[in-house]
Amino acid sequence: VQLQASGGGLVQAGGSLRLSCAASGRTVSSYVLGWFRQAPGKEREFVAAIRWSGGGTYYANSVKGRFTISRDFAKNTVYLQMNSLKSEDTAVYYCAAARNLIATMTRMKSSYDYWGQGTLVTVSS
Repeated sequence: VQLQASGGGLVQAGGSLRLSCAASGRTVSSYVLGWFRQAPGKEREFVAAIRWSGGGTYYANSVKGRFTISRDFAKNTVYLQMNSLKSEDTAVYYCAAARNLIATMTRMKSSYDYWGQGTLVTVSS
């Protein structure tokens, strides 16, 4: 599976951005697609994930209520709508894919087999 992330940029605190992750190479019907982020000097952390089939979603507590993950079957693309952005959301955002994950493993970066190249989100205060 190849993943292409896009949509990052510079935004003021309180603003919004939508990230996209286009999947190609094979069908992702049995996959979980996730977003992780890595701020300078910090470890990569889980943000959100979605089951391609069924649409079940998972969120980190830090983004719950502000971020929404969704998918578009026709475009084979996962989106991360980010609202009410804060300076602490500044990071490189990566999309990732894993097959047949159970719920308890969706937040673990080690569970994911495929990664996109990352897209930088900078939130100015």
